[in-house]
Amino acid sequence: MPTTQREKDIAKHHKHNQWLIFIGGLKLLKGLLFILLGFGALKLLHKDIVDLLTRWFIDMRFDPESRFINLLLDKAALIDDHRLKQISFGIFCYAALDLVEGTGLALEKTWAEYLTLILTASFLPWEFFEIIRHFTWVKVVLVLINVLVVLYLLFILQIRAREREAAREQSSA
Repeated sequence: MPTTQREKDIAKHHKHNQWLIFIGGLKLLKGLLFILLGFGALKLLHKDIVDLLTRWFIDMRFDPESRFINLLLDKAALIDDHRLKQISFGIFCYAALDLVEGTGLALEKTWAEYLTLILTASFLPWEFFEIIRHFTWVKVVLVLINVLVVLYLLFILQIRAREREAAREQSSA
């Protein structure tokens, strides 16, 4: 059992929150994947996206005459180089946000906990709307994970606030 203040500080520093580090690692991984997606979108500049998709669908043995494939090709035809740059910029911004969140959480920074809590909670209404609009089990699982992350971060932040209050009371006594 640590007895001196220095020993208590050392013990406190070595006690890492595994779940925060895990969530941070997932955010970092997601950020890296979005960076790759952003570069992939930029590689499509000055190319015929409809032609590329058509060849890919044929290679994957999808029916190029199906209604779903035609809908995708119609939507792809609307994407010009300017729109592709905008999409890439949005993807890179989202990746940067994930990298900032992930780094902060992995380093167990309180600001990152608040940032992740606010961002994750702010997207929940949209995610619930998407489930209502078009139900899939994948969406339900993803929303459940995000709800668990929000609840866990609320729990952690509440514990830290209590610890700060107790330290404040102890120092003033």
